[in-house]
Amino acid sequence: MNLAAVVMRNESQADLPFYQPQGNECELFEAAFRRRLPVLLKGPTGCGKTRFVAHMAARLGLSLDTIACHDDLTAADLTGRYLIKNNETVWTDGPLTRAVRRGGLCYLDEVVEARKDVTVVLHPLTDDRRILPLDRTGETLHAPDDFMLVISYNPGYQSVLKTLKPSTRQRFVALSFDYPEPEAEAAIVARETGVALETARTLVRLAGRLRELKGQDLEEGASTRLLVACANLLVAGLKRDEAIAAALIEPLTDDPDVKAGLLDLVQVTLG
Repeated sequence: MNLAAVVMRNESQADLPFYQPQGNECELFEAAFRRRLPVLLKGPTGCGKTRFVAHMAARLGLSLDTIACHDDLTAADLTGRYLIKNNETVWTDGPLTRAVRRGGLCYLDEVVEARKDVTVVLHPLTDDRRILPLDRTGETLHAPDDFMLVISYNPGYQSVLKTLKPSTRQRFVALSFDYPEPEAEAAIVARETGVALETARTLVRLAGRLRELKGQDLEEGASTRLLVACANLLVAGLKRDEAIAAALIEPLTDDPDVKAGLLDLVQVTLG
């Protein structure tokens, strides 16, 4: 694939997944792709990391393989394994191997949730070798020029047991994400849902108050994703208090006392 052609912007495409840039993250991502550098995205849950990846994959004309990492995800889940099909033992590529063979963008979401052997298998792809050794088949795959590895995680959930080692982090170009500025976030919510802009501003103002409680009564504040969900419920005809309770309160906590306090905060903030 012609890299110069791939990285040409195509802003006129109506089918690009919507993403509102907050800075120069799109240009940085494109530069990393041109130089065949892997990218690490850092930021709180629901702030737009996954949407950004989908937007950039479409913008660059790349296929996208997304892997949602979890506690039981192993290296074999990514690379592949032998399976029995029609009474025969057949090698079956995993999503990472398919992406390396074909090219395109491979995105590991919340990579710190996966088992430690996952990061080990990524290392040869994140230096100048750009290779994927498959010990089970004896192959060594060389990533094509249009292959790109992207991983993400939420630093707010880091712990001693779940973090990226410096030896892994320093293999990536890193981009930090956060929730958009209030006016930009309101515009995003309004565009995504069709809710009135003033209503979106009200929801964003409430989210700001909820985010102030992060690290106190709440592990995380209300994300942009939750604001979009709340606005969608409003557009569907739910009453304001019902939509807020379902989309902005219940997902944040199971503690009855904390929920009661949050509902009081809603009344104080919105009247």
